[in-house]
Amino acid sequence: MSRLKSRRVAKNRNEMYEGVFDNRGVKEVDQYVTPKLKNPNKDDLDRIPTIGHYWSYGDSFWRLASRYMGDQSLWWIIARLNNKPTEAHCTEGDEIKIPTNIAVALEVLS
Repeated sequence: MSRLKSRRVAKNRNEMYEGVFDNRGVKEVDQYVTPKLKNPNKDDLDRIPTIGHYWSYGDSFWRLASRYMGDQSLWWIIARLNNKPTEAHCTEGDEIKIPTNIAVALEVLS
């Protein structure tokens, strides 16, 4: 399930990129518009059923997403749910919440 399917596409014709366009032989490029994510409140986050996982050496969000949710591309859900943008924000022993209902997690976090 690609997150890009639901994004708006914008045409970039900015003359600042004229050299890039010339190199590519085009007059414009399509760019995906960055989505505006809402910041869920505590009540919204509490709606997401989760299990706990203690961060250990070698863990990564994509590995956890693959193991627990069956799709490594959903790593961003774990990162966003735990308010940890990257693995560098995790320390061994941190308890990481893993959503058990992906549909509810997507509804709340995207």
